[in-house]
Amino acid sequence: MSKSRPLTGNWRVARRLQAILLIPVLAALGLGGLRVKNSIDTLRDANDAVHVAELVQAANAYASDAINERDVSVIPLLQGKRDAPAVVAARKVTDADAKAFDVAVARAPKTAGLTRRIELVRAGEKQLAAVRADAFTAKSSGVQTEESYHAVQHPLMELSNELGFGSNNQASFGRTLYAISLTQAAESLVRSIGTHLLVENRDALAGGELQTQLGSFSSYAYLEQVGLQEYAGAGTAGDMTRLRAALADAQKKGVQQTAEAARKAKAAGQAFVTPPALTKMISEIAAGRTTEQLAAEGITPESFFAASALAFDAYRGIEVHLTDTALAAARSIAADARRDAITNGSVALGAVLAAVLLAAWVARSMSRGMRRLSASAMEIAEQRLPAVITQLSQAVPGQVDTRVTPIPITTTDEIGEVARAFDHVHREAVRLAAEQALLRGNVNTIFTNLSRRNQSLIERQLALITDLEEREADPEQLANLFRLDHLATRVRRNGENLLVLGGERPTQQWDHPLPLVDVIRAAASEVEQYERIQLEGIPEAEIHGRAVTDLVHLLAELLENATSFSSPRSTVRVTATRLPDTRIMVEIHDQGIGLAPEDFALINHKLANPPTADADVYQYMGLFVVGRLADRHGIRVQLRPSAAESGTTSLVMLPGTVTWRSGTGSDSDTLALATVRARATPELAALLADGPADPFGAHEAWDDGMPAPRPAVPSAAPAAAGVPGPSATPAASEFASAPDVPGASAPSGRTRHGSKRGRRPAKEG
Repeated sequence: MSKSRPLTGNWRVARRLQAILLIPVLAALGLGGLRVKNSIDTLRDANDAVHVAELVQAANAYASDAINERDVSVIPLLQGKRDAPAVVAARKVTDADAKAFDVAVARAPKTAGLTRRIELVRAGEKQLAAVRADAFTAKSSGVQTEESYHAVQHPLMELSNELGFGSNNQASFGRTLYAISLTQAAESLVRSIGTHLLVENRDALAGGELQTQLGSFSSYAYLEQVGLQEYAGAGTAGDMTRLRAALADAQKKGVQQTAEAARKAKAAGQAFVTPPALTKMISEIAAGRTTEQLAAEGITPESFFAASALAFDAYRGIEVHLTDTALAAARSIAADARRDAITNGSVALGAVLAAVLLAAWVARSMSRGMRRLSASAMEIAEQRLPAVITQLSQAVPGQVDTRVTPIPITTTDEIGEVARAFDHVHREAVRLAAEQALLRGNVNTIFTNLSRRNQSLIERQLALITDLEEREADPEQLANLFRLDHLATRVRRNGENLLVLGGERPTQQWDHPLPLVDVIRAAASEVEQYERIQLEGIPEAEIHGRAVTDLVHLLAELLENATSFSSPRSTVRVTATRLPDTRIMVEIHDQGIGLAPEDFALINHKLANPPTADADVYQYMGLFVVGRLADRHGIRVQLRPSAAESGTTSLVMLPGTVTWRSGTGSDSDTLALATVRARATPELAALLADGPADPFGAHEAWDDGMPAPRPAVPSAAPAAAGVPGPSATPAASEFASAPDVPGASAPSGRTRHGSKRGRRPAKEG
């Protein structure tokens, strides 16, 4: 039953951090969105308040100019001058205010209360044309004309109640503005009716009409006082101070106007009576005095209108100040709301962006550290540690620098702790490798000591056998001595194999070059069945003295292998070819049972890359030794299937560093090369035809496809005793340790090859 894997098991670090930050980021987005929405709602309300303030401002101007139109039209209309310039100009101002009001209505918010009030204004506007046509005619006599303008002015005045957004007390602010508008309207009616009473011929009035006018005059004068009291109750101390200052300015202007009128009358030589204060004028008119009596006191239509106009303008100034204040406050709040919306939006977006960038930066830093850790670990596992192990296996352990370079991560977090753990593992691995290398060195030392002990005994044994051979005259006994000599020689070569595996070099080396043919003969003399070895076409070349001993050892191992695992009735041919680039190719051809393709690949790989000594040394000692000797001098050795029906060809490429041509070219070399070309396999012919190219380039068994294995030796030619027959396993038939087969022996070509060469010379083609 498979164990369930977590959902985030295969997620990368960056994705996990993003998932962790998803919920707080969404929460921040939600909270920030609510704050931004509140700011936007406040901004929208503030903008609506600005439009309402603009609407009230336009409505108040419209209302003030409408009732002012009525007041300035009293005298001309009562005199029958309906197209008087003052009347026309006043009506144009009112019409312009109506258009400005329409523009403000279009921008105003469509709230229920505001829509209802605007509908009332529209209803009053529809009556304005009739009011103008019927003003001060029989259709609208007395105070009907003055009061008919109320249908237009009063709905406009009531729009003031929609003001107050942003003030501390919305109802108080609207009430204050409404009170001053009411006071202004009452003052306007007092001015209009009073002027009417001072101008109109009272004798022509219908019965009771004068009393109606006087009653209305007194009522509106009283209403003005009520409006002032309402303003005082709704307004602040500052509002009252502002009103008193405005009335004081009006009174001061009145004094100036009176003085100017007196100066003009005096200049014209007319009598001038100083009019009383406005309150006195109102009380005298309300008392029903005749126009002559009022004129005697200085109360004329001109003086009364001028005094009342000053109060009207004072109230109008307060009204304009309040509407302007409301508009400025609304615009300030709108600006603050706009700034808050932008600030909140920017802060919310910046916070989210900062969170995302921080998460990305943290994820990137963690991913970078982990990638660096992973790359360093892979480098340690694939390069640095194998390189140290290789050095330890090839050199003296104490001479190899086993210090470990730490992984370049200096943080103290979990990634740094893992890096330190990898460093510790690396140090332990190097320490264990050094211990293993030391152990292998000790084993090699054991091989070397045992081999050197045996070498001394074997040399003494060989010297004794040689002495016996020189004294023996019986051919049968001499043959037995030869076989004993060969066995001792093989034992000595096995001891030398141990020295090679232990990393030791031969103690005795040639101090001068030796011909290649003598090197091959010396190698053949160490093979038990030396008489089966045939040399063909060996060119005249010499081998450096430093490589002679090892090359004799290498060729002896290959020849021993070729003779041991082929039919006793067959020959082993040794040919050599000089290549144009001074290298020499030595070929050893046998007619054995051959190897499987995969065995060729394995053996050639080990020959090209000599392994360290392990448990396979006993079974494949020749393979280990040949690879070590070849690697020591840059010689390349490779096994190939033979071009014949069966068998194996051993190719030995001698580089120019160990061989050179002695003297100029000779006819024998030319003939030998022609012979090799005539007998060469197709693969070798192609190599020779390629000139200086690497002749092993096409023979890398682990790269090229290997041909099918050759058929076994026919049963008609049975193997000799001690030699594997056709049924032997291929992997075990090549490069295994040769069995100790008794037979004649030739002395070694390295230390004693001269003593027996005259009695058992090798055959040469």
